[in-house]
Amino acid sequence: MPEVTLKDKIPPHHDEAEQATLGAVLIEPEAITLVIRYLRPDDFYKGAHKRIYQSILDLFNRGEAVDLLTLTEELKSSNALDQSGGVAYISSLTSKVPTSANVEYYAKIVQECSIRRKLSRIASTVIAKTHEDTLDVRLLIEETEQGIFELTERQSTGSFFAARELVPKTIEAIERGYHRKESYTGVPSGFDVLDELTSGFQKSEFIVIGARPSVGKTALALSMAANISIAQRRPVGFFTLEMSGMALIQRLLSSEARLSSRKLRSGLLRPADFHSITEAAGKIYEAELYIEDLPNLKLLDLRALARRMKFQHHIQIIFIDYLTLIQSENIDIPRHEQIAEISRSLKALARELDIPVVALSQVKRETEGKRPSLADLRESGSIEQDADVVIFLHRERMSDKFADDMTNDVETELIIAKQRNGPVGTMKLAFIPEYTRFEQLAKEKAPS
Repeated sequence: MPEVTLKDKIPPHHDEAEQATLGAVLIEPEAITLVIRYLRPDDFYKGAHKRIYQSILDLFNRGEAVDLLTLTEELKSSNALDQSGGVAYISSLTSKVPTSANVEYYAKIVQECSIRRKLSRIASTVIAKTHEDTLDVRLLIEETEQGIFELTERQSTGSFFAARELVPKTIEAIERGYHRKESYTGVPSGFDVLDELTSGFQKSEFIVIGARPSVGKTALALSMAANISIAQRRPVGFFTLEMSGMALIQRLLSSEARLSSRKLRSGLLRPADFHSITEAAGKIYEAELYIEDLPNLKLLDLRALARRMKFQHHIQIIFIDYLTLIQSENIDIPRHEQIAEISRSLKALARELDIPVVALSQVKRETEGKRPSLADLRESGSIEQDADVVIFLHRERMSDKFADDMTNDVETELIIAKQRNGPVGTMKLAFIPEYTRFEQLAKEKAPS
């Protein structure tokens, strides 16, 4: 068993770096604009340094000069001068550092020590809570992950650039786009008519695809996932709460091999069909498509799994089939409030992971036979509010005779009813029931 030393009992801190940071700001008040990017008062270990830095921030926020005199008066006015070491100690800070040139380096040392202390606190909390039998372990995992991700975010600091620095980088990006021949800023769905309106699904956006049952929500999402993961070779996460992962792969095989889904289910295949199946299976096998098929998936579990997919496999988009099947942790509140919580959480997840999150949703029964609108999203108006993009699928219900003929393409309307940062419009896609696959109609153009 390793020996516990005194160092193990004292939280990580760097007293000299804290003094140097404060001294540099007093020598050169403009240095605060650099320090403020890295440090908050709680990042200082010593109480006196926390109070001094807080007073410096108060002066800075009021637009007043920061020097020994103004800082001393500020501390006096808040009755914190003695607790901060007094005038003599504050004056001595300027002698701790000869110049303010290295203030950013000192601030980073202070920030790193602060992060280490917070990690230590998180670890201690986890150890303590693991002994609480009444605590849901999934909730503990969620809280722990959230705490660590918050620390990760703290290391991301803002900055600004001169135009002369950005122009060459912008030209390089334009040239790369020219050589790649990519015209979209987001993740393309693979349907040109849709991508021309959206420029692809954008990072941090929450996209909702709504339709009545059996219109093709899952087929559209799966067609998009296949376009992105197989054709574009981008990592994709797919949460299927309604059907199993094997059923999903069977649909993909039918779509990619252009073989009837009925044939695959029944096994009534010709020997020649196995060549198409093998070729399609090879494409799917090589694709970075990550499927989670846990039924009754809790919201906490979904968020944890999505984070894991993002950081282990660098997924660029998530599909969820479908939103109203996600289980809320607060089962005692009304269902519409549960859906509102889920909707807000998925929007927050998209922003946290900085990727598009696409969720499928049913629409109200009253929309049967007519084009759905935003008000028809089921169970909660918050879905309409939280979503950045809302897409509806609509088609006239097929007659029984036509529905039995799986070989006919079915023209389906795709309606962009809401797009926070772009135009709305209606376009048409071809649904191929035989392969449960959506394709573009010939010569179909995006609405102007």
